[in-house]
Amino acid sequence: MRSPRVVAITGGSAGIGKALALRCARGGDAVAICGRRTDKLAETMREVESAGGSGLAATADVTDSRAMLDFVEQTERRFGRLDAIVCNAGFGIYGAIDAIEPVQMRRLIDVNYMGTYHAIHAALPLFRRQGHGHVVVIASIVGRRGIPFMGAYAATKFAQVGLAESLRAELRGTGIQVTIVYPISTSTEFFGVMARESGFATRANGPRQPPEVVADAIARALDRPVPEIYPYRPSKMLAVLAAAAPGFSDWLVKRWGREPLPAGTQAH
Repeated sequence: MRSPRVVAITGGSAGIGKALALRCARGGDAVAICGRRTDKLAETMREVESAGGSGLAATADVTDSRAMLDFVEQTERRFGRLDAIVCNAGFGIYGAIDAIEPVQMRRLIDVNYMGTYHAIHAALPLFRRQGHGHVVVIASIVGRRGIPFMGAYAATKFAQVGLAESLRAELRGTGIQVTIVYPISTSTEFFGVMARESGFATRANGPRQPPEVVADAIARALDRPVPEIYPYRPSKMLAVLAAAAPGFSDWLVKRWGREPLPAGTQAH
């Protein structure tokens, strides 16, 4: 029987972050979550406690480096240590590159990439003092192979992957683990947010998974660290094809990529 962990999750009030918080709580772990929506954080924390876990909820924006330092410090003060930081906060925008405004691109970078950087930057000194820790970066399969009209989002996911891969090599042999997660389309509020940010809805033609599947895969990696996770295992072939047959993978993602929907249609 393993000892309970202390797991901090950014973007922990919904989607994959919430599913992971509940999964960890059911396993007896202490969970710290942060996000911008205080009401959603409180709701998730009630569910965490009902599932048998102890928790901490902090209203914080991942784009604020001081807020991430405070989040890590609050977690350490409350629980005495931090075993894992899960960099989950993020959002997407759909559109051709010349249709994405610079202000939209900057916001994607600030949340998806800089938010990941700020969380890691805040947790690493504590991990080094402890001599152990686990960085988990929730990227996306589009961080391995870009798809049409998701180039701005994919760019931030490729940036996350580059950061995490470099960090994993730097930390080899230190007792600090780094895991990158590559979900496919996941049934969360992500698509509603993307429709609002983009100004129109889209439909994915490929497979989809529930957030609980991703959470279960991450929980297994927290038990037994691995460098990479593909929660939908066949998606790993897309990464292989991107390297081995880029032209064919262009055709494939064009066929199975997202397409715009008529006005008034719900995103999914």
